[in-house]
Parts: sequence; C-alpha cells; structure tokens
Amino acid sequence: METLTVSTTPIEGQKPGTSGLRKQTRTFMGPHYLENFVQAIWNGIGGVEGKTLVLGGDGRYFNDRAAQVILRMAAASGAKKIIVGQNALLSTPAASNLIRKRATDGGIIMSASHNPGGIDEDFGVKFNTPNGGPAPEDVTNRIFEATKTMSEYRILEAQDVDLAALGTSDLGGMTVEVVDPVEDYAALMAELFDFEAIRRLIAGGFTLRFDAMHAITGPYAKAILEGTLGAPEGSVVNGVPSPDFGGGHPDPNPIWAKDLVDLMMSDDAPDFGAASDGDGDRNMILGRGVYVTPSDSLAVLAANAHLAPAYSTGLAGVARSMPTSRALDRVAKSKGLDCYETPTGWKFFGNLLDAGKITLCGEESAGTGSDHVREKDGLWAVLLWLNVLAERKMSVKEILAEHWAQYGRNFYSRHDYEAVDAAQANAMMDELRGRLGDLVGQSFAGRSVISADEFAYSDPVDGSQSAGQGLRIGLNDGGRIVYRLSGTGTVGATLRVYLEDLSDDPATFDADPQEALADVIAAADQIAGIARHTGRDAPDVRT
Repeated sequence: METLTVSTTPIEGQKPGTSGLRKQTRTFMGPHYLENFVQAIWNGIGGVEGKTLVLGGDGRYFNDRAAQVILRMAAASGAKKIIVGQNALLSTPAASNLIRKRATDGGIIMSASHNPGGIDEDFGVKFNTPNGGPAPEDVTNRIFEATKTMSEYRILEAQDVDLAALGTSDLGGMTVEVVDPVEDYAALMAELFDFEAIRRLIAGGFTLRFDAMHAITGPYAKAILEGTLGAPEGSVVNGVPSPDFGGGHPDPNPIWAKDLVDLMMSDDAPDFGAASDGDGDRNMILGRGVYVTPSDSLAVLAANAHLAPAYSTGLAGVARSMPTSRALDRVAKSKGLDCYETPTGWKFFGNLLDAGKITLCGEESAGTGSDHVREKDGLWAVLLWLNVLAERKMSVKEILAEHWAQYGRNFYSRHDYEAVDAAQANAMMDELRGRLGDLVGQSFAGRSVISADEFAYSDPVDGSQSAGQGLRIGLNDGGRIVYRLSGTGTVGATLRVYLEDLSDDPATFDADPQEALADVIAAADQIAGIARHTGRDAPDVRT
C-alpha cells in the first residue's frame, strides 16, 4: 500500500448547506470533486489523525464507490478507526446513534436525503459532529473555506475493503470495523418504547402499511415492525434499498407516496400507514381516511409523548423550525412548556437538545425527533405513533379530532416551486424584502397584514446569530405566510411558500386545507408576485 499526495485545485460551489453538500451524482463522480470535499472536511475539523469516525449512507448510486474513497482518504490521513455500516449502509438516525453510542469523533453520512438517486440524479456528503448532529455553521464555514484553498489531498492506493463481511480489518494501519447497520438502532428503539403494548395492539388485529420507498429504512422497518413487533409479512413494502430508489422520488409526501395515500383513503385501508425517505430521517403518517400533516403530527406527539416509557416523566421543552405551523405552540402553552422557534435545519436543534432545554422537536418538512439522537428520525416517529395508538385505543382520525377540539386546528400547507430560475427567485425575494416595512396595514385577498419581517435567530445556548432565515408575513385572525429559498435542491432554486391559518370553530375542522387556506394562498401570490416573477401559476408540489 502506498500513500499518494495528489495535486488539485479548488472547485467552485462546494459550500455545504443545512445538511451537507448536495450535487448531481455525475458532479460528485467528476475528477477530484469528492476527494476535494472530503479533504476539506478533514482540514475543516482539524485533521483526522488518531480519530475514530462513523461512515455510512442511504445506498443511492455511487454510495459504494464513495465509501471506498473516503476509507482510503481517512487511512492516508492517519485516522485510527472507521466504523462503517455493512455494505456502506446506515440510515441517518442510525449513524447519529452510532456516533453517540461509540463516542466517536463524528461521522460521514453519504446521502442527498429525500432527493432522487441515480447516475443522473443526486448525491450528497455531510459531516456530523461528535454529538451525532449535523455540523453547525462554524464548522461548515471552516469546511467551505478549506475548499477554496485546496491544493492537494492524500489517498491510500489499496484494494477495496470488503464491506459485506462483518468484523474488523486493517487498511494501511487504520482499523475498519464493519457493523450490522440495524442492530444498535433497533436496540435503542426497544429502550424508548413499550414494544409489548405495540405487540398486543398488532396481535389484536391492528393493521399497518409502511412504505420504505426502496430506501434505507426498509431493513430497519422489516426487522422492527415485522420481526420484533409481529406485523404480518408484507406490512413493509418497497423494503429493499435500491440505488435509484426503484426509479421513484424518496420523499414521503402525498405526491411521491401516492400509492400509500390511495390505499389509506380506500375502503380496504389498514388502520395505520406511514412512509420514510431516502436516508430514513423523515416520515409521513396516515390513518384510515386521513393524512396527518407533519406539523399536526409534531403537535399530537408532543401532547401524547408521556405515553411512551422514554418520555413518561414529561418533556423538558419543545422546539420547531420557524416555517412549521404553530400548532406545537398551542400544546406547549397548555402544558407550560418552553417552545423554541429555530431556523430550518436540524443542526439548530442540537444546542437545545445538548443543553437539556428540549426533549421533542420537529420541522414541517416531515422531520420529527427527540433527544435520543441528534437527527430527525422517521421510524422513531412511526413507533411513537404506534405507542400512542396502543395506549389511547383510538384511531388516528379520532386522535386528530380530539386534538383539534382541545387546541384548535392550524390549517397548513407548503407550496413548492421547484427548479425555479435562481435569478428570478432571488429577484422576487429581494423585492419583497425591500417592501417589508410598507406592508403592515395593507390588505390582500381580504386579509390584513399585521406583521412583516425577516426571521433572525439568536441561539439561547451559545448566543450565535443566524440572519436571513425567511420572510414572514403575519395576517389577521391567525394567518401567516413564510417565503424561503430551499438549499436542498441541486438544480435552480426551490421556492417554498408556507401557508397557515387558525380556526377554533369545530364546524371547520374537516375542511380541505387547500380550500380553508384559499384566501391566504391568494394573498401569498399577491404580496410576493410569485406568478409575475417566476412565470409559474401553480406550485409543483403541495403538501
């Protein structure tokens, strides 16, 4: 084995976003692209000499090859040990758990989350810190700065490591330990939830369908739901991870998981339906004849978490990302809990979790989690729902109806305009930003603007500041509009418009959200000039 020092030059555009660096797969496969970014991670974290890291990914195209490159680069830079999931597979929450359980120096997760996979689709790499969470901004900024001065990287010339065989091997003096990707995570779930209660529920005839969307959660769901909890074989569908996610889009929402939604709205629906995404950190929850929005799911789980053993003594506090509906706020107020509003990106929850200020947190983009790891966790959310259902002995629809009767209903929807020309999107946001001071008191589509600002966050733990986190428009009677440009896409810009309205009238609770939000939707277009700036007369995705 020989260590090579390869000359290179900086590659533009390697700035990590809220969840690492995501680009088209062919970009990552280009000369020096992956290697430059991995070397920048090493440089940005002060090197890897003597360190132990976790490595794994969601199994998308290029996952296996990228893993071998990262292993050889870690060995060349003097890493002590890499703990890697069998066949280079690890869900994101499982990787977070492994980082924490083994007290490692962090980990590399290969994923583009809910983005499609394949040679003509997307790939991603991110670094998680020793607490198991995504790297905070000061770390990603150091990594980005390192990409701009890159002149060389080190890599070991060696044969591929056998990642199919469990156990340890040596790679240029570095230990490579291949572990079962499911085992430690499944053991953690058994500690958090009352598996006996869920087993009894299922044994009593309760039926479920979990759509793994040909992504990483399949083996975890098969092992836990069908294996440990006794759900009949076939309860987990699309359960074998595929490099292109079966040709689908591994985003658990009513658009991309349409087969599951159609089933749950049919006469043959099981009692409970759920799905997870590419890397296993997102979730979608459905009951027979009802879709649960991510914001409502977070609020319901916060109101009922005490029914699971891990949360039986209550919650320290809760948090939501700013665009998430304020349904959680109402639960927190009722229960006397602190409720924190953070920017989008799971890393912002990390400080609150580490400081013990919160126990439960979530994002509107189908991410929910707790202090058990430092990532959102799709299967964890499914299991908490099952634990609640086992204890409440009610249907999903009945639990939602009772929740709204107590707390009111925050009608909510997110409209995504995908692959918008970046210049057009930025021009729209800049124009709106410049008008914020003039909007209060004006009326649009029959709704009055009562507040308008750009969200900025001051971290209550370390005082760090995060500006430019989204434009917020407050409307009379509890309405709200949020505009953001997302950093999760790889082509153009994704404009996300978040729409919310509040009702305390039980007669309205069963209304279709798009109809209930009709005036807020109209106001959102009028205020920002979405059609005028983008040429789009409708969003690509409504969730």
